[in-house]
Amino acid sequence: MHVHFIVHEDFEAPGAYETWAKNQGHDVTYSRVYAGDTLPADAEGIDFLIVMGGPQDPATTREECPHFDAKAEQALIASAVKTDKVVIGICLGSQLIGEALGAPFAHSPEKEIGKFPITLTEEGSKDEMFSHFAKTLDVGHWHNDMPGLTPDAKIIAYSEGCPRQIISYSDRVFGFQCHMELTLDVVDLLIAHSEKDLSRAAEYRFVNTPEELRAHDYSEMNQVLFRFLDKLQAHYQSA
Repeated sequence: MHVHFIVHEDFEAPGAYETWAKNQGHDVTYSRVYAGDTLPADAEGIDFLIVMGGPQDPATTREECPHFDAKAEQALIASAVKTDKVVIGICLGSQLIGEALGAPFAHSPEKEIGKFPITLTEEGSKDEMFSHFAKTLDVGHWHNDMPGLTPDAKIIAYSEGCPRQIISYSDRVFGFQCHMELTLDVVDLLIAHSEKDLSRAAEYRFVNTPEELRAHDYSEMNQVLFRFLDKLQAHYQSA
């Protein structure tokens, strides 16, 4: 299978998603837009399109961030959805999926940075793709916003600070506002670029200090993510 990543910043690394893809022996390619890489013209030849996070939001303009073209990314996402590819968006990526499908992003009620629990909704508990998730699961967070909802979207999980943590747009298209891909290496990269937010951790209900972030064990949520991706791959290949 061909897995293609859109990476917006060097500190928003694919983490456990990349580990899974390489461990599976997939053909892995990247559009590292921060480094000047171009986006694919369309989704032809891609099986999994994985759109990573970033400090931007879908309303960020080219003038504000020259290497980020929200409209072009949405067009690629729409092409992938139209041709029945798997599309996964993380944080900013999840918001871009919603926008590509006509659902504007929104600001989350709370800033969340750290490791905090998400809870499956009733629909999430019934979805076979998430049957291996515990009712509540501690996962990574690093966000201020959340994805929009299409008429057919299902909220799979929420947190105390954000009502839209995992969204199922279809059986092949998923938005993860949360960061289940975090590893200690990725966390160190994010900490280095988040000094302002983290220096004010005490002002927020759901923001960890750098020391707390480095003390967390991210391996359990990584394993849960790997199993989700295994299921998604099996579903895609069986169709």
